[in-house]
Amino acid sequence: MDTPIASKVPESEKITINLGFVDLGQIDLMVSEGFYSNRTDFIRTAIRYQLDRHGDTVKHLITRRELDLGLRHITRRDLEAAKAEGTVLHVHVLGLATIAADVSPELARDTIASLRVLGALQASPEIKAALRDRIL
Repeated sequence: MDTPIASKVPESEKITINLGFVDLGQIDLMVSEGFYSNRTDFIRTAIRYQLDRHGDTVKHLITRRELDLGLRHITRRDLEAAKAEGTVLHVHVLGLATIAADVSPELARDTIASLRVLGALQASPEIKAALRDRIL
């Protein structure tokens, strides 16, 4: 029986950014004055503001590029069904794409024609290596 993916998926992805000292100092000033609880809170708020500001453009681009929005979990069963039907998958995700741990590199290669993930891809190193030339 498959374990629900929601219990294994982290809520966020850690990123690293470089900021100039003056920008960093201004953020620290806003934090010390109580406008934000910490640097991360300030940066998340700034990112959300920019995404909201460009929300209509993002929605248009998601539609134009035919992206699945959110979480796309690819199971061994999905790929075996595609193989039995003689079809291949073009997986295009804005969010998080995961490929189940029980998927073999051979099955992934036989059934996934292209993989574009704007966000994060969680798959074994072997799967990523097998699909390296198909990751857009």
